[in-house]
Amino acid sequence: MDIRERLREHLRGWWARGRALSAAHPPAVDIGVAFLVQAAMTMPFVVPRPADVAPATWPAYGLTTLTVIPLIWRRKAPLAALFAILATSALYKPALEGPGQPLPYTGLVIVYTIAVLSPPWKRLTTGVLVLVAVPMSVWLNTRTARELTFSFFVFAAAYAFGRLTAARQRANRVEAEQAAARERARIAREMHDILSHAVSLMIVQAEAGPVAVRTAPERAEAAFDAISETGRDAMAQLRRMLGVLREEEEPGGAPRAPQPGLAGLPDLLDRVRAGGLDVVYGTAGSAWPLTDATGATVFRIVQEALTNTVKHAAARTVSVQLTYTERDVDIRVTDDGRGPRPGPRTGHGLVGIRERAAAHGGTAVTGPGPDGRGFEVWVRLPVPSAAEVAR
Repeated sequence: MDIRERLREHLRGWWARGRALSAAHPPAVDIGVAFLVQAAMTMPFVVPRPADVAPATWPAYGLTTLTVIPLIWRRKAPLAALFAILATSALYKPALEGPGQPLPYTGLVIVYTIAVLSPPWKRLTTGVLVLVAVPMSVWLNTRTARELTFSFFVFAAAYAFGRLTAARQRANRVEAEQAAARERARIAREMHDILSHAVSLMIVQAEAGPVAVRTAPERAEAAFDAISETGRDAMAQLRRMLGVLREEEEPGGAPRAPQPGLAGLPDLLDRVRAGGLDVVYGTAGSAWPLTDATGATVFRIVQEALTNTVKHAAARTVSVQLTYTERDVDIRVTDDGRGPRPGPRTGHGLVGIRERAAAHGGTAVTGPGPDGRGFEVWVRLPVPSAAEVAR
């Protein structure tokens, strides 16, 4: 990382910390803004004045401070702060002979604030007041068209920057809400996949258990072991997923494990086989390492397809086939069960498969298997090449 990139990273970090401070402590930020404005307005008082000009006085400096103090309440009562600033500013030139200011700092800050935070009627009131106050201020000062034009320009710029900030904040809120909605949908898919798969296998094993106790005790013991193993695996996955939602690790807690990926497929298939379903697994093409996100998606799609088979298909055999090509991976899960059921589907499993595929720019097709028998889930996911993954 070069110096410019490091500088940009530092600036982004400072900006993020500043925004976080502003959101967490608005009064402190307003007080800080008032101090900065006061410092700017102090400069003409400390810079030496020409010998033929009377020195600046403490009363004049005190009046500038009275002009700045309303900024502390600029968020809570913006219009009241504006009226106070206009009132104290109107007294400055007629009552006291103090040094002028290069910019109307307090007026610009309060106009910007109103443009960002206030409803339309307050913004309209502010515009009317500025249209009246600016010509009066120019008439009391230089009475030149140059000052009048410049004053209108800087106030219009302050208002425009305020409206742009408000628009950006609205866009950020919309983006945050959309991100939160996507995250809720992702968590819902994960919860559905974990619980639906585990509970389905446990139900199948539990229903087979009493029969096995009477006819084949050794199989009953295996069924109960499968129930226990499935439950423990589901609990581990839930703890891992919920742990990601916490802002901090619990003291002494176990490190967070990654999402299951292709390496977890053999265990998944073994758990399904333990329920009595014959699972045939195969791959074709030149397999290369997938990204963690793609590998997790492949795992979840296979898991959900097998869950549907266990719950609905009454199948004896299911085939899981992964086919790698130059730019994508095909996932086919085909069973020999009863096939698609007529009528509308109310479950979320197939919807979740389509959503996962779409999230990676892929496609998902579900329907009857070959020759119209059974049920098939076919998903195609575009994936980067092995060289791109290595980079």
